[in-house]
Amino acid sequence: MYIYNVTVNISQEAHHEWLAWMQEKHIPDVMKTGCFVDNSMLKVLFVEDEGHTYSIQYRFLEMSDIEHYQKNFAPALQAEYKEKFEGKYVAFRTLLEQIK
Repeated sequence: MYIYNVTVNISQEAHHEWLAWMQEKHIPDVMKTGCFVDNSMLKVLFVEDEGHTYSIQYRFLEMSDIEHYQKNFAPALQAEYKEKFEGKYVAFRTLLEQIK
């Protein structure tokens, strides 16, 4: 099992709109791609940055799943995300392999 982790720090003023949009629109759209088997959203506690920080984790089975997602779906989904919240967030992405 693998995890595609997206860590986002969202500004205080956009936080409530972003959180609702993530839960109602963006995460469901990512899951509709069929590339992931499960997801979770976690709030990072005790971060000294301004705003709010979250870890959104999408689980997938094969590396070909994330390659398919990144090639065929990620550009449009990330463009929509950027258009809606540009200048209000910082994000970074990591791929993780579940060991246990």
